[in-house]
Amino acid sequence: MTRSTIRSLWSAVTIPGAEAPYATAHLKVHYPALVTGSDAERLSGVFQADPAGGPYPVVLVLSGVNVGQDAYRWLAVELARQGFAAVTYDWVGPLFAGQVGITPGVDLALARPGTYGDGPTCQAIEPVLRRLAALHADGPLRGALDLDRVALFGHSAGGTVALQSGRFFPQVRAVATYGAHTMVSTMLGWPAGTVAEALVDSPVLLLAGAEDGVIAASADRYGAAGGDPHDPVSRTFDEALKDRAGAHVLATVAGANHFSVVEPADPTAARSFLDRPSTVGGSTARGVIAGLLSAFLRTHLCGGDPAALDTFPPDLVSVRRR
Repeated sequence: MTRSTIRSLWSAVTIPGAEAPYATAHLKVHYPALVTGSDAERLSGVFQADPAGGPYPVVLVLSGVNVGQDAYRWLAVELARQGFAAVTYDWVGPLFAGQVGITPGVDLALARPGTYGDGPTCQAIEPVLRRLAALHADGPLRGALDLDRVALFGHSAGGTVALQSGRFFPQVRAVATYGAHTMVSTMLGWPAGTVAEALVDSPVLLLAGAEDGVIAASADRYGAAGGDPHDPVSRTFDEALKDRAGAHVLATVAGANHFSVVEPADPTAARSFLDRPSTVGGSTARGVIAGLLSAFLRTHLCGGDPAALDTFPPDLVSVRRR
C-alpha cells in the first residue's frame, strides 16, 4: 500500500572517536505520517508516524563523498511512500589526505589488508542506529521503527562502506548499493586489482549505471594498467559475494551514469565532472532505480515476491543473479 503523506524530522548524533568540530552527524528520518488536523500539527509542523503500517522497516542511506543528504531526499520520500522509514545523514568529517567534507564515515584503519574484517569500515552506522532506537522510544516516531528489519543503501563510497560493514550488524537484513564496489585502493596497501570480500551476510543488490564515468575515471586508484578493462562492480558481484541461490542481484540500468541516483546534482562539489552524459532521462533513471530498490527491499524485509525484480523492461535493465 502506497502512503500518501510523508513527513520528516531532524536529529543529531555524536560519532564516537571523532574530534570536534567534526564529531556530529545530522540525520533526517522520512516516514509515513498520520494527519489529524490538530492544532499541534498546525503550530509545530510535527506529525506523528502513521500507526496503521508500522512499525516500518528502516533503510539507512549512506551518501557518496561530498554529496549532501538532500540529493537523496527524492529517494527517501519514495521509500517512505512504499512503507519504509528512510534515514539520511550529513557528516562533515575527515576524508583523505587531510581533506574535510561530507563523508558516509570511513575508518581507514579497518580498510587496510592487515585489519580488514575486524570491524565495520563505516563509523556512522552504529551511532545512527542507536539514535534511531531513542527516537523509536519516544516522540513522533514512538513505536514506529522496526529496528530488527534494517537495510543499508549506499551510493559510491557510501555503497562501498555498506558492503564492508553489513556483517557487523545482525539487524541488517539487506544491503543495496548504486555505483559501488569492493575493489580496494593500492594507497591503503592492497595489491593492484584486489577485490576484497564483501563483509555482508545478507542478500545484496548491486545497482550500476551503464554510463558510469566516475568509476571508469578512477581505475588508477586500484592499480589498473592503461587499456585494461575496469569493471569493479561486476567483479564485486562475481568475486566478493558468496552464492545465495539467486538472492544476490546485479542490475545495470541502461543509459544511467554515476550521479543518476541524486537529484539535484551539485556541480560545485563531488566528482560529477568526471561522469559520462546520461543517455536516459533523469526521471526515467530515478524511477527505475527506485523501483528496483523497492522491489529488492520488499523481498528481503517484507517477504515480497523476488520475481518482481525481473519485471523491468530488458531495454532499460539487465539483471544477473547468483
